[in-house]
Amino acid sequence: MEFADIRRSLRRPRSSQQGTAEWSAAHLVGVRGSGMAALAELLLDMGWRVTGSDLKAAPCVSDGRRSIGGRQLTIHQGHHADLVTGNLDVVVYSQALSASNPELRAARARGIPCLTYAAMLGRLMQTRTGIAIAGTHGKSTTAALVGTILESAGLSPAVVVGAESIVQRRSGWVGSGDLIVVEACEFGRSFLELPTSHGVILGIEHDHVDCFPTTAACEAAFSQFAEGIPDSGSLLINGDCRSANSAADATAAPVITFGFSGAAHWRARSVRSTRTGCVFRVLHRNQEFGEFQTSIPGRHNVANALAAIATAAALGVTAPRIRTGLAAFAGIRRRCEFVGTWRGVSLIDDYAHHPTAVRATLTWVRQRFPGRHIWCVFEPHQISRTRYMLDELSSALAVADRVSVVPVFAARETAESSDSAALSSRLARSIQAAGRPAGTEPALDRAITTLDDEACAGDVIVIMGAGRIDQVRYEFSRRLQQNHSAQ
Repeated sequence: MEFADIRRSLRRPRSSQQGTAEWSAAHLVGVRGSGMAALAELLLDMGWRVTGSDLKAAPCVSDGRRSIGGRQLTIHQGHHADLVTGNLDVVVYSQALSASNPELRAARARGIPCLTYAAMLGRLMQTRTGIAIAGTHGKSTTAALVGTILESAGLSPAVVVGAESIVQRRSGWVGSGDLIVVEACEFGRSFLELPTSHGVILGIEHDHVDCFPTTAACEAAFSQFAEGIPDSGSLLINGDCRSANSAADATAAPVITFGFSGAAHWRARSVRSTRTGCVFRVLHRNQEFGEFQTSIPGRHNVANALAAIATAAALGVTAPRIRTGLAAFAGIRRRCEFVGTWRGVSLIDDYAHHPTAVRATLTWVRQRFPGRHIWCVFEPHQISRTRYMLDELSSALAVADRVSVVPVFAARETAESSDSAALSSRLARSIQAAGRPAGTEPALDRAITTLDDEACAGDVIVIMGAGRIDQVRYEFSRRLQQNHSAQ
């Protein structure tokens, strides 16, 4: 039975136990994180009073405030105990924070409930039907795609995605319907805290080596995610991924597959690249379902779109409405995002930091800009990940014509700056050994200066990484525009 009559399950009353109906004021510690930012936007949309704090400032919000639906999100830079006031219902915090954080200590001393991001999201999902998009790659894009298609079809879902929708200009919003679409991250096994009725596994690769020391440990977490889906729900998996098929063995829910192989229930074929995306045909159980077009590039995004199509169709959305929703989706920030071209220099911003994603992005760039000189400015993400995947990273980065490596972004790790710089130098040497010119930059501002001095007309610059590297994008694109306007 395919997807166990999802439409009927939508009418099933949801438990409000451990819900948040009595809460309306939250403080988010680490609010600049991608998931936390989406949660803040969702809560504001629900009418909550929301404040937040973070060590880092955002380049797009200089005054510490952001307006969402007419409501203000006040963001404080730095962590201070006096930010936690007595009129808060809950303090939500990023898992990257230390237990000694002064705001968490103050909240606990005052008896204010403290929840991780995943625990809070799980509570918000209690009264809705949860659609959780999991997998090593493509979670943000696919979750945003599903949300956009369902919204276009009139189902008005709530959506929580770890990246900003280019059209919506936000990453979290609430709808009037019973559905909630969430990006379900495996880090810290946090996706196990999400009450999932209908799950999607886009594929499984070893990642987050700080919490999954082995591939087997990572796969076991996905098996637990699958096991937690009720038999009244459903699980959609990438049928071309051996590990996803293995994880699906743990669920009692109906399992549906998508992919490019002939064995998949939902299959993409006749894929053609366009200037901005792809056109492809979809077969459902070997029957024509229709032709679809996306404005997001690359074969990997065809797989993401196919997963979104299968999910929406199972929820009762017709092929024409799915086609309309796909057409309305312009992508999300920092995923193969074409920023613009000035003085003959084209700039692309991308979040990739795992070798598979790095290779996929650079391969698309080479196809999109044939004959152009591709210069990748890469910020490795985490010392543990970079050490573990150094050979794979260097091979993937060697798809570019030139690579500049900035110091490793340590993220949740404690490391000396010299450790980050030394590991970046080691990665650059490995790229050189793979046959490509590569060097290091001691800091992000020095990378900007190098780009200023050495970028030439015809270059395609790819800003890549999941840490602070987007600062290079904002600063360099600002300088390019200034130079352009001065001509």
